[in-house]
This record gives sequence, structure tokens and C-alpha cells, in this order.
Amino acid sequence: MPPRRASTKGFKQTSSLLQGRIRRASESRGFAQSRLLTQWEEIAGSETAAISRPVEVSYGRGGMGATLTLLTTGSNAPMLEMQKEKLRARVNAVYGYNAIARVRITQTAATGFAEGQVEFAPRAPEVSEQPADPKVRAQAQQTARPVEDEKLRAALTRLGENILNRTNR
Repeated sequence: MPPRRASTKGFKQTSSLLQGRIRRASESRGFAQSRLLTQWEEIAGSETAAISRPVEVSYGRGGMGATLTLLTTGSNAPMLEMQKEKLRARVNAVYGYNAIARVRITQTAATGFAEGQVEFAPRAPEVSEQPADPKVRAQAQQTARPVEDEKLRAALTRLGENILNRTNR
């Protein structure tokens, strides 16, 4: 039996197709290595990556070191400010030399303006709604029965079901 030849049969890995575009897009923002963008959590650490993200690397007129701009929310800026030197050292370890001389922090709202329209906090896990126990539902309806306003009664019934389900767990 002849040895099997490895072949892609004309197919390329997706990464090789996108690599050039990603490099051009990141270089337009000053990022010499796109790894800083794509692996920010590994570089900065999970806690820091949860509250910030790199936005731009800008070079001064003298060419003596670059400035890394990080985007964060206003409430997290003081915490990030205290970690600037540690972040600078970690980023320079990625570049392999002292490419970043300064770290600048930009603050915005959690959903930001044009550049920062990404939520920093991780999404909450999906919670599946379980059907309410008929006994619990009947007890909640009985409790809310004296309320005359129909919408308020329905809201109080749902609230009662939630409270009773929680205490039964």
C-alpha cells in the first residue's frame, strides 16, 4: 500500500486567508503585531482584559517609544492607572523590546461611543425558564387576588411565583 499523501486539495486555512487583512487593519491603528489585539486576555491577564482593551499604538514625532492607548470605563480607570507599568512590561515582552514607552488610558461609558461599543463585562449565562409549579402559581394568584388593577395583579403574581420558587429551592 503506498504511503498516504497529505493534501489540502486546493483548500487553505482560514487564518492564512485573513492574515493579510488583519495585519493591514491592525497596522492602520499602529499595532505592529496583531497579537496584542487578538490575545489581549493572555497578555494583560483575565482581570485586566475584562475591564479594558487596546485601542491604538501611536508614535511620537521623535520616534522614542510609542504610546499604547487603552479603553476602559470611568469606574475602572483608577484601577487600570495603578497597573500601567505592569501592563507596559507585559506588552513589551510581546514585542520583544521596549516598543511601548507610555500607556494612556481613555475612559468612556460601558457601551461607549463609536470606538468602544463593546460591553467589557462577560455575558451572563443563559438561564432556562422552568415551568412554574401549579401549586406555587395558585398560591401566588390567591395572594394577588385582592388587587383590582389587572396589570398590577399579573405583575404581583409573577413576583410571587419567583419568590415562592426561590424559597422552595
